[in-house]
Amino acid sequence: MTPAALAALHAAAFTQDRPWQEAEFASLLDSPFVRLFTRPGGFALTRTIAGESELLTLAVDPAQQRRGLGRALLRDWLAALPADCESAFLEVAADNLPARALYADQGFAQIATRRAYYARSGAPPVDACILQRILTHGHAGDPGGLPSKSG
Repeated sequence: MTPAALAALHAAAFTQDRPWQEAEFASLLDSPFVRLFTRPGGFALTRTIAGESELLTLAVDPAQQRRGLGRALLRDWLAALPADCESAFLEVAADNLPARALYADQGFAQIATRRAYYARSGAPPVDACILQRILTHGHAGDPGGLPSKSG
């Protein structure tokens, strides 16, 4: 996907938040630490460095939501982590209950809160929940059917 296509899909998926712009996606994709996972109708953008991997954003076309695409993208990311990766983390809006349920199902637990992090147009800001999943040799057990590696 091009930065323009990423920005368009992000804008469609995140109508309550400021969507990321084409230039922001282009800049991120220039980094050797950033990886893009795509499937028709969605994408996940991640950054892995120094034993940690962060889900920067995951966007699914509203017409494709509730069909397992977000789960598949999340699994693509987790399955591709290098063996020396110790943790995976992300931020999610506290009011995004479907996403929070997905992340909990995949072994993520809340470790912190950023108060009033997400600005909302015409509404009070929303907290960001910081979620983490501790990994063992690149994977954390078997939540969601991910392979585990024994040492």
